[in-house]
Amino acid sequence: MTEPVDRLQRGPNDAERRLVLLHGWGADADDLLELGPLLVGPEVSVVALRAPEAHPYGPGRQWYGLQPIDWGQLPGARQALQQRLLELGQSVPLPQTVLLGFSQGGAMAVDVGSALPLAGIVACSGYPHEGWQPPAAMAPVLLSHGREDPVVPFAASEQLQRLLQGAGASPQLLAFSGGHSIDSSVLAPIGAFIQGRLAAKPKG
Repeated sequence: MTEPVDRLQRGPNDAERRLVLLHGWGADADDLLELGPLLVGPEVSVVALRAPEAHPYGPGRQWYGLQPIDWGQLPGARQALQQRLLELGQSVPLPQTVLLGFSQGGAMAVDVGSALPLAGIVACSGYPHEGWQPPAAMAPVLLSHGREDPVVPFAASEQLQRLLQGAGASPQLLAFSGGHSIDSSVLAPIGAFIQGRLAAKPKG
């Protein structure tokens, strides 16, 4: 069976748990797919979504324009991703799904994921969208970021953490000595967070 062009998928088709991956600006769906086996077991479905927009400076993709940032594209990008996640939720319920994003994908994960009944959200090297405010109740969030990140400053994840704390959440920020990446040192705690959230009994 041919895979849909808007995503890549690994793992069983009849899985009861799912990890959804959102790549960064200029990358593509395959960029994070290899993380799947490092973070979850073979019984978990791993779906890497492809951003809808062509990247302006290379072969990759983007969720919205970044250089300069086009906040005018954000509402449409937000709505489109939410719809894709709701569609995925028809096969694996969203309360049994964790959303992980890197960089621009991390910003999208926190923004869109905050409005959905997910099991958890992981934002790696992410940042808060302009005007975004977390709701009073949302899925648990884990953040990771390199202290020497030259692309998205470490302070962006600190700002995310403060915003979430202001809404009553208790997000952990995994800091590491490094740049714009998902460092090997944070894979184990990220995996533990994801597995713990997927093992938790959904509310309701």
